[in-house]
Amino acid sequence: MTVILPDPRNEDILVHVGGQLVPRSEAKVSVFDSSVQGGDAVWEGLRIYDGKIFQLDAHLDRMFDSAKAMAFAEVPSREAIEFAIFETLEANGMRDNCHIRLTLTRGMKTSSGMSPYFNAYGPCLIVLAEWKQPVYATSGIRLITSSIRRNPPQCIDSKIHHNNLINNILAKIEANIASVDDAIMLDIHGYVSETNATNLFIIKKGRVLTPHTDSCLPGITRGIVIETARDNGIEVIERNVSLSEVHSADEVFTTGTMGELSPVLEVDGREIGAGKPGPVTNRLRDLYATRTSSEGKPLPF
Repeated sequence: MTVILPDPRNEDILVHVGGQLVPRSEAKVSVFDSSVQGGDAVWEGLRIYDGKIFQLDAHLDRMFDSAKAMAFAEVPSREAIEFAIFETLEANGMRDNCHIRLTLTRGMKTSSGMSPYFNAYGPCLIVLAEWKQPVYATSGIRLITSSIRRNPPQCIDSKIHHNNLINNILAKIEANIASVDDAIMLDIHGYVSETNATNLFIIKKGRVLTPHTDSCLPGITRGIVIETARDNGIEVIERNVSLSEVHSADEVFTTGTMGELSPVLEVDGREIGAGKPGPVTNRLRDLYATRTSSEGKPLPF
């Protein structure tokens, strides 16, 4: 079977797996690894802009918090993880227009099973860097509402950035079937949480609204957008948001490292606003682009 990659340059990338740089075709973990056995891993997505990694410290802080919440043992140091990231990027000649999927699994088990007592080898770090532009069209995206609910804290806390993404994947399948880009997921009370892959913002009469993070991930990009908006005199309110408010919004956009700020043109067949990126969304996109071009951890090569 012939497989066409989104970017052919990724055919020959080197991937950091468990302390070694290996070709893409050899980048594997054991069948005894916890990520295979039960999705038992934590992860982050990072983006590189013009020789700098945007919000590296914030992403590593969240990874360490997630690993602590999951009771991982022998977690690599910040310095070791940064070295692995820099080594991988340098080996691939990557300094711009790249995305990193950073994963820390609980590691390999002595025998298949659920208990972390079987994890005798320590965590496994994976640095997967790819040539990857923002994944959504700059002109805007279309959404539906999924029948799959987002996890509440009493089931599994969404603030743990874990690899068990089955409910998100089920929502994405519904979006694929509907031939749209992604799916909005509600919480168990029927309020908007986020999409299967991004945080959500709506704009009504100049005010920016976004759901509480009770049942959604408090995304790094989400936080930057809220901070940047308030610093520039744009009111942002965090509260419960109903689906009808999304349908009748003047503007809607999503946020995430993989896609940055993405205008939403349609939700459940309802055109949002004028059906094109709105003025507040465009202003926030420009402000965000200013930050990504001026901030970040410089690459040491």
